[in-house]
Amino acid sequence: MSGPETGAPGILARIAAERADDARRARKSRPEGSLFRAASAPRPLFRAERDFVLIAECKRASPSRGLMVELYDPARIASAYERGGAGALSVLTEPRHFLGSDDDLRSARAATELPVLRKDFIVDAYQLREAWAIGADAVLLIAAILDEARIAELAEVAHGLGLEVLLEIHGEDELGIAERAAAAGLADAVGVNSRDLSTFAVDGGRPSRFAALLADRLPAGLRRVAESGLHSGEEAAALARLGYDAFLVGEHFLTAADPEKAVRDFVERLGARDAAAEVSADAADEAAAAEAPAKARDAATEAPSPHAGLAGAFPGGPGCA
Repeated sequence: MSGPETGAPGILARIAAERADDARRARKSRPEGSLFRAASAPRPLFRAERDFVLIAECKRASPSRGLMVELYDPARIASAYERGGAGALSVLTEPRHFLGSDDDLRSARAATELPVLRKDFIVDAYQLREAWAIGADAVLLIAAILDEARIAELAEVAHGLGLEVLLEIHGEDELGIAERAAAAGLADAVGVNSRDLSTFAVDGGRPSRFAALLADRLPAGLRRVAESGLHSGEEAAALARLGYDAFLVGEHFLTAADPEKAVRDFVERLGARDAAAEVSADAADEAAAAEAPAKARDAATEAPSPHAGLAGAFPGGPGCA
């Protein structure tokens, strides 16, 4: 398990190769047997019993935006997210392109009661043991940098450590991978990332285009995660109506003047839109029920009399063979 799948786009392949080298070096300086978990036992994230999960992300920078948060304090940001109503955290730990660190995840988790997804480019089982040791509750596996055998191997290791697995896909050619992984119990959630992995540009329509395909090919009850490019609860609510029940949002919250308020507004608008849809559906049902007696009366009034000389015109009536 020494390197990433080579079919990945340029920058993604480079990052994955760098992280594979990091894992090899770390294994020599900190053997797996020396790693231990100081944090509490893993908290449920995708397996939690809730209608939807808002995963708010902590990251200092990204290849597409550069430095986003100059005075970066993951504990402070995570606490703001929790007060705003987020259901989970995602913390970038990749050091070169996202300027993340393992300490970022440790401090974010220690500051809240929320489960934490380690967002990184995992290609080696050592990184999973490392994720467990620093306090992660779930890990990301990216289909574009892993072949199916590697996904299966890493997912089994993650589950053995008590970590949940988010399997991320980007293209329709990866749907089969997600389908087989889900059927085998290897993924606790499947995420559709709106970012183009060769340019890191956002294609906001990708989750919508994938919705019907996911519904047809993934088992009922498996979390479907919309990742990247979301800017409002209304957008998330629209995707919820298409079958998504988890949303990973980073830049929108991180660049807000008040991240806590941004999360609260997002959650309230998502909930309000869902509630409005339920009220609308209930109102439509009530209206239909109220109209039913009138329609029945109208139908009875308009129906031909059985004595009108048309007995043979109605199946089951007098004169039918």
